[in-house]
Amino acid sequence: MTVDQYGRPDAPDYFMGIAMAVRRRANCLGSRVGAIIVLQNRIVSTGYNGTPHLMVNCLEGGCERCSNRDKFPAGRAYDVCICVHAEQNALLAAARFGIAVSGGTVFSTMQPCFGCCKEMLQADIHTIYYVHPWVYPEQEMQEQYAQISKMFKGGMHALILEDPDAAWAVSKRRVGLTIVAGDDTGHSPV
Repeated sequence: MTVDQYGRPDAPDYFMGIAMAVRRRANCLGSRVGAIIVLQNRIVSTGYNGTPHLMVNCLEGGCERCSNRDKFPAGRAYDVCICVHAEQNALLAAARFGIAVSGGTVFSTMQPCFGCCKEMLQADIHTIYYVHPWVYPEQEMQEQYAQISKMFKGGMHALILEDPDAAWAVSKRRVGLTIVAGDDTGHSPV
C-alpha cells in the first residue's frame, strides 16, 4: 500500500479498500467481488456479485451454475449463470438512478471478465484497477481479451495490494492464475 506523509493511502488504494468493503455483501458461491465507480475522485456507484433483485440468492441455491460448480468449467457457461457481476451491478445501479459514469474509473477486487469489459467500454469507463487476476481458461482467447483490455483510455491496472480476505473471497479455481492483460504499475493518478 502506498501512503502519504500522514499515513493516508493514495487514491487507488483508498478506493480499492472501499471496493473490498462492498465485496462483503457479495452473494456468490464462486469468487466474491466488489466494484465501485469513481468519477472526479468521488464514488458514484457500487456493486457486488449476486443474483438479481427478488431472486433466490446464490448462497441459498438460486444459481444452477454456482450450485453445480463441478458441472461447469471455470470461466465458462456465464450465459446460464443468473448472478450479476459486481461491475455490471455498479453500472446498472448508476443507470437506475440516472448517474452518468462516462469517463469514470472502476475499482474491482477482481480483473473484469470479457462481458464486463465490453459493458464498461460501452459505458465509456476510461480506467480499471483490480487486485486479483481473471484469466480466460482457453489460451487462444487470451489474446482477444488482451486486445479488449487495451481499449480502455486510461488502461487496466493491477494494484499490488494485500487482500486479507483473499482466502474467503477468491475461488480456489482462480488461485495461481497469472495476469494476461494490462500492467502491474497500479499507481497511476485517478
